[in-house]
Amino acid sequence: MRLEKRHQGSPLALLLAPVGAVLFTLLVSALLVWWAGASVAQTYGLLLRGGFGSVFALSETFTRAIPLMLTGLAAAVAFRARLFNIGAEGQLYMGALAAVAVGGLHGGTGWDLPAPLLFVLMLLAAALAGALLLLGPALLKARLGVDEVVTTLLLNFVVLLLVSLMLDGPMKDPTAMGWPQSVALMGELELSKLVEQTRVHSGLLMAIALAVAVWALMSYTVLGFDIRATGANARAAAFAGVPVTRTVVLVAMLSGALAGLAGAIEVAGRTSYLTLDMSPGYGYSGIVIAMLAGLHPLGVAAASVFVAGVLVGADSMSRAIGVPTYIADVIVAASLISVLVATLLTQYRVRWK
Repeated sequence: MRLEKRHQGSPLALLLAPVGAVLFTLLVSALLVWWAGASVAQTYGLLLRGGFGSVFALSETFTRAIPLMLTGLAAAVAFRARLFNIGAEGQLYMGALAAVAVGGLHGGTGWDLPAPLLFVLMLLAAALAGALLLLGPALLKARLGVDEVVTTLLLNFVVLLLVSLMLDGPMKDPTAMGWPQSVALMGELELSKLVEQTRVHSGLLMAIALAVAVWALMSYTVLGFDIRATGANARAAAFAGVPVTRTVVLVAMLSGALAGLAGAIEVAGRTSYLTLDMSPGYGYSGIVIAMLAGLHPLGVAAASVFVAGVLVGADSMSRAIGVPTYIADVIVAASLISVLVATLLTQYRVRWK
């Protein structure tokens, strides 16, 4: 058996590949549900109802999709230029830390800024914190060839230690009775709710707007062309006149900024303060979402809702029939593998000897 490059990919195959991958994933997961002794139809029905079957379920799905959408965009932009950013988790926490530093400690700084201006400064600080965290690994890769997978991954743990230090030190909330959490944001800086008596907030609109903006940037600008060219072949792009080093730096700034904004929006929209367990792995899940979406910004928005719906639905499904919530992790992981294989088969055909 060998793989042979197709001369021209079929647009229909590219469209049907993700659908087939998801159906294959559901089939594999059904075997595991059956093995656990539960009804497959009932399990999938409860999973679907728990994630999308009511206003409350949809609100919880969209709430969880917001940070996933932003970290997915961060991964998609970086991966498109072959800058493998595995540090979105750390960049998210750095963004949240910067947001609290501007919006939570404002009362002790002596500033007297109107809330709208302070909100903008808070978001800018979060974006800058995430961008600067990724800038170092990007420069090390561009100048010295240092593997960014290692540097960005290790920085996640450095950032978590820094956050722990700050939560037990200068940014600790004195009213939290010893619990390690930061001071809360000013009430005027919290995002408004889109639906009353739910947790979904206006950060959803911001995330969708950013997805559209990133799609437009990648599709219709010179920078987007440079990013795609660098990702396709950096040496050929440099030979053709593309400023590869500058492009990698700009991609790093954009990717880190998106992940940093995820932290700021999560604080301003959901928690109002920072804790060490604020993110259950949004930065790592963003990588899965970016790959599920084929690194397409608009596809990231859809994939984040799909993954969030599976995770939220699994919680209610587990409570109803006792199937472990880990089935959601299996579905997400199997979806990723299936999409990668399906995408490979749209570009290559299998030849048997």
